[in-house]
Amino acid sequence: MLLNYNNQHKMLKGVAYGWRTAVLHLAPYKLSSRNVCPSASRECIAACLNTAGRGQQNNVQQARLRKTEYFHKNRSGFIWQLSNEIEMLKKRSKKAGYKFAVRLNGTSDLSWERFRLLDGQSLMDAHPDVQFYDYTKVYNRLTHNINNYYLVFSYSGRNQKECIAAMTRGYNVAVVFGQQLPARFWRRKVFDGDKHDLRFTDPGRRIIGLRAKGRARNCLLYTSPSPRDATLSRMPSSA
Repeated sequence: MLLNYNNQHKMLKGVAYGWRTAVLHLAPYKLSSRNVCPSASRECIAACLNTAGRGQQNNVQQARLRKTEYFHKNRSGFIWQLSNEIEMLKKRSKKAGYKFAVRLNGTSDLSWERFRLLDGQSLMDAHPDVQFYDYTKVYNRLTHNINNYYLVFSYSGRNQKECIAAMTRGYNVAVVFGQQLPARFWRRKVFDGDKHDLRFTDPGRRIIGLRAKGRARNCLLYTSPSPRDATLSRMPSSA
């Protein structure tokens, strides 16, 4: 299986809201020698979810490496298998009385809206009754108009200007902190994003606070603005 289905702590929280979720985890950044996170910063790499939970286990890391190699060596086969798994898990969720969501970039930042099945459809086109969602640091990805693919923009530690622009356009921005979420960040209220991962249910123009996980728990790089962001340290409040 390529997808992890409803077996992670944060994903399980969505059950209380009527959703089951599947997540695809690849080997992030350049761990496989192939970069699947084109806009990764050193802050992003340090705070990566890759070592959260079962990600600390060697067999899990090896599985992610194999999936990443599979994706690059046989992309059409990978996407075909992924589509079949989505269809199967969608039916399983529906039978159990739940709606179904898929997060394709659990530990990557690929532009899935651009990839196609052999019939020319994207995964979103092929599964219009599935809610897809992702976090991204690639600002240009916010231009798509796919109704069932919700994107949250993410703070990289160096992209505050793009974060401001994204919120101005109605998008939410995710920010990774330590183990305590501040009440406000950039003069805006911080909402707890760890209550669940159903980001597509959040109202817009929010700061979504996330606690660092795995080996990143001691990383506080995100809460210290980059020098290039210094001139933007005061962000207009709308919360």
